[in-house]
Amino acid sequence: MIILFHLRDNTLRFGELKKRIPKITQKMLTQQLRELEADGLVSREVYAEVPPRVEYTSTGLSDELRPILDMLCEWGQRQQHVVHKKGDT
Repeated sequence: MIILFHLRDNTLRFGELKKRIPKITQKMLTQQLRELEADGLVSREVYAEVPPRVEYTSTGLSDELRPILDMLCEWGQRQQHVVHKKGDT
């Protein structure tokens, strides 16, 4: 979900995604991107340059998940406030 969130309305290179998700390992990011590509949720474009440039973009299929991702983000923000309030008591 985090990867799809960052790719919506964006085309990002691997390094840009890694910077936006700092706690993910390179291995895990690679694995997740491969799975998302295999599932048709992310497209991968490789450019024949030196060094090679690879860009990732969300697909139309993943765009259909946007309302669900928005609801999950809103829910998470509400829960974050609840957790912080509980910690104050």
